[in-house]
Amino acid sequence: QVHSVESGGGSVQAGGSLRLSCAASGYDSRNRCMAWFRQTPGKGREGVAAIDNAGGTTYYADSVKDRFTIAHDNDSNTIYLQMNSLKPEDTGRYICAATLPGSPCMLVVTWYNYWGQGTQVTVSS
Repeated sequence: QVHSVESGGGSVQAGGSLRLSCAASGYDSRNRCMAWFRQTPGKGREGVAAIDNAGGTTYYADSVKDRFTIAHDNDSNTIYLQMNSLKPEDTGRYICAATLPGSPCMLVVTWYNYWGQGTQVTVSS
């Protein structure tokens, strides 16, 4: 059974840091793209960062470049999102997602087939 469990969310002040984790089970994450999306009431679900686990290429939304880093641990089938210099506009529910093997690695919701439940991140000013 395919399953993803996110953790690491919380409440921080602007300028702080958090590290999110997504532990995947039921599929091999090494041959597909995995990503973090952020869901908010006003903007819906938007892509934050993605990693092509086969080659290691990473992709970031312009709003998080140079502040967030996505990484993958093949041994534990886990991806991480290191978030630094957090801003109030980073607030949202962060959801881990994965594509089918061989799918393009893009920050587009419709490319992803497996979704976790998410972890809440709240940044106060």
